[in-house]
Amino acid sequence: MMSWLFTGMLVFSLLFGILNGRMEQVSIAAVNDCSNAVTLVIQLAGVMCLWSGLMRIAESSDLTGKLSRLFQPVMKLLFRRLPVDSKATKAIVMNLTANLLGLGNAATPLGIAAMKELEKTSQRKGVASDEMAMLVVLNTASLQLIPTTTAALRLANGSTAPMEILPAVWLASSVSILAGILTAKFLSGRFR
Repeated sequence: MMSWLFTGMLVFSLLFGILNGRMEQVSIAAVNDCSNAVTLVIQLAGVMCLWSGLMRIAESSDLTGKLSRLFQPVMKLLFRRLPVDSKATKAIVMNLTANLLGLGNAATPLGIAAMKELEKTSQRKGVASDEMAMLVVLNTASLQLIPTTTAALRLANGSTAPMEILPAVWLASSVSILAGILTAKFLSGRFR
């Protein structure tokens, strides 16, 4: 789906560049933005490597087990049918932790691992369970205590105070996650 969207955007850009006689500006913008994208990726790579490494250390040092016990009341409330000491629970906790730290893309592999573990526990293979839907909601809305990726982007673009957005991030992510959880709980089991 995304490949079609990006292809469509590219075709429309070229088409409108030709129709407006601005192909030179389109090609200059394409070359400049490609180099800007590479620069941005390199700037974000350090932050991503740091947090990915810390997540690996957390897994090796059994910090995941400790975090699972810390998150146990929340996990029981959100994932009622999931055993607290399961691999799926630990994977979900690591994903939630990465999202709490605002790691964005670094949380993606942890979310995929959690989804694979949930698939193993699912009774209906190939169909998203209520737990899977809740994980998608939590991963998408993601309550962020420290918006690391956003702060890194702001810093890379010249912000003198990249963390000044904290109150707005806390409010927006709290409201979005609350709305998502309530909707997922309301709809859970309704379409079986």
